[in-house]
Parts: sequence; C-alpha cells; structure tokens
Amino acid sequence: MTTLILFGTLFILLLLTVPVGIALGLSTMITLMFSGTMSLSFLAQGLITGTDSFPLMAVPFFILAGEIMSKGGISNRLFDLANVMVGRFTGGFAMATVVTCMFFAAISGSSPATVAAIGGIMIPAMVQQGYDKKFATATVAAAGSIGVIIPPSIPMVLYGVSSSTSIGNLFIAGIIPGILIGIALMIWAYIYSKKKGYRGRQDKVTILDFFKALWNGKWALMIPVLILGGIYGGIFTPTEAAVIAVVASLLIGMLLHRELKIKDLPAVFREAALTTATILIIVGVASTFGRLLTVEQIPNQVADMIMSISENPIIVLLFINVLLLVVGCFMDTSAAIIILTPILAPIAVQLGVDPVHFGIIMVVNLAIGFITPPLGVNLFVGQGISGLPVLTISRAVIPFFIAMVISLLLITYLPDISLFLVSLGK
Repeated sequence: MTTLILFGTLFILLLLTVPVGIALGLSTMITLMFSGTMSLSFLAQGLITGTDSFPLMAVPFFILAGEIMSKGGISNRLFDLANVMVGRFTGGFAMATVVTCMFFAAISGSSPATVAAIGGIMIPAMVQQGYDKKFATATVAAAGSIGVIIPPSIPMVLYGVSSSTSIGNLFIAGIIPGILIGIALMIWAYIYSKKKGYRGRQDKVTILDFFKALWNGKWALMIPVLILGGIYGGIFTPTEAAVIAVVASLLIGMLLHRELKIKDLPAVFREAALTTATILIIVGVASTFGRLLTVEQIPNQVADMIMSISENPIIVLLFINVLLLVVGCFMDTSAAIIILTPILAPIAVQLGVDPVHFGIIMVVNLAIGFITPPLGVNLFVGQGISGLPVLTISRAVIPFFIAMVISLLLITYLPDISLFLVSLGK
C-alpha cells in the first residue's frame, strides 16, 4: 500500500504538470503522513543531507562554466574548425553542426545549453545554406543530447554520487560512446542530405585552413583536455576540476577572446544560479524519495520482480533500456538518475555489469529523453530558436532517435565501447 501511495501520488502530480521537484517532495510527504513510520522531519533532513556532498559541488561549477563559455565567443570558433574537418562532404553543414555540438559538449556538460549555444548560430546558418528548417532544428536538438554524454557531464556526476562510482572513470568512459553517437547522427545527416541534394562547401580546404581554425579554437579545446587530464592524472578531483573550468572559461571569454564583458556577468550568474537551484532542489527531494524507497524495501521488490522475468543479462538489460527510455519521456534527467540508480544499479551489478558501464547506459538512455516528447527539453529549446511547432520538430527528429537507439544497443551489449579507455588507465 505504501508503494502504491508513493508512486500513485507522484504519477498523478506529474500528470497535473506539477514541477518534478515539488511532485517528488509532495509524494514523499503524503506517504510519510500515511505510513506514520517516520516524522515529516525526515523530509526536511533529507533536503539538507541529500545535497551535503563534496562531489555534488561539481554540479553548480560545471553549470556556471557552461554558461560562461556559451557567452564567451567559442561557438563560431568551434564551428569553423568543424566545418574545415567535415564541411566538404555531402551535407557538410549538418555534419559540421554535429561535430560542433560534440566539441561544445566537452565544455558545457549540459544538453539544453549545447542546443541553445549552437542552435542560435547554426539553425539560421543551415537555413541560409538551403537546408529545410525542420531538419536543421532536429539536427541541433539531437546532437545537443551528446552534451551529457561526452565529459564533463552533470548526470554522470549525479550517478557517481548516487552509486559511489568514480566520477573520473565515468567521464573517461563517456568519450567513445559520445563519439559513436555523433558518428551515427552524421551518418543520417549524410543520407538525408544525399537524398535532398544538400552539397558540402565548394571552396578547397587546405591544411593551412585546418591549422588556422585549430589555432583559433585552441583555448576552447584546451578546457576538456585540462579537466580530463587533471582528473585522470590525479592532479585534482572532479569538483576541483569544475572550479578550474570556471576560472579558465572566465579568462578565455574575458581576456583572450574578449567577447565576454563585465556587464554580461550578472546575467550569466543569474542563469547559472537558476539552473543550479532547480537541480539541487530535485537532488534534495529525490534523495529523500530514494531513502524512503530503501526504508520500504522497494528496490528489493523491484529487483525480485525484474529477476523473476528473466535472469538472462541480455533480456534484463533490454528491459532496463526500455524502462529508462520511457522514463526519459516524462521525467527530468537529474531526478531519474537520483531515484532509479539505487534501484537499478544493484540489479546490474548482480548480473555482472560493471558500475561504470551501467552508468553510461543510464546516461545515454536519459540523453535520448532530451528529444522524446512530451518532456523533450531539447525540442522546446529548438522551438524557441526556430519558431517551429514542437510536433514538427518531433517528427523530423525520429530518424536521429533511431540512430541513437542503435548506438545505445551497441553501448549496452559491447562493454568495451565504454570501458576500453578506463582499462588503459588501470
């Protein structure tokens, strides 16, 4: 009965479009009042203890670094480099857009931030080059999902905190899967462009052009090298790396690129603070929600139910993938990770799945949720830029969704895609 009240209340509140953080808190409070096993102070205490974590401090700093870099004049420089690399191919502008999103993903750690920063430039530019607007918007929305897969990644930090898994190993493990998904998206961009006759750049690209573009984008490209190199080299922790990313992004935006002005900083800090507050509220109440699940032994019940269906790892992982894809349609990524990690991670470990590998599976699944309605945050960001209805963008993004699901299956059943780089460091 307690389980029914907890999840039933949460489901009803979400159907009523109550914000996820508030819905989690209310469903927890109502369940506590009904069960009477614990006082309501359990919820208040959870809001504090759930966010009292040194690794979790990386989240606000990575958010701030992403906001600073999105305003610091790096998007054009990253596109110039991507355009030199792949712009000459059929559909070169679309492929360069995907590559640019991959570069920006290695800086921001956020999917919506990637779509906003790159889409504002690339959607109008692709339309000007003759691409239809719905394809241009769908390309940016789908490629923006890579923002939480290629490190640094805010969802990976949350998974690491929730499962006591090395955040540094998660970051390293996300590199190849992120590149794989980027290649899959570019393959569809090529196929569609070939069908529609979208040609690449006509001017000849020389090795000098490449090095010039690489030189112009060198400072932006140094940030992910600094972050990952420092973490994996044992020089600093992920939290310290996030602080260094903020300092580096300020220096690059204000002193080197000189496109970020002092007058821009209040707006940057405000946006970062709003995003951080939203995430930390969700983390706090979701942590309490998760503790209540543990007290009521709901994770054990779910594990027994799943294992009763099949003990075959292939079947169980397929079931988990389907579950996460559905959850991603309706629930915020941060909330989904905080709630589901204590339930699903033990099942994966019981099946012999490496916790780092399972973390990548979860993050990739929920990254796909950024382009699946009704939540589909990237679709709404794309709508704000292009002015197209969300339904139109949703239809155009279906082939990209299929490409990402195929990549997800490869990542799920070929662990070395995620663990190869991690194993090199052992």
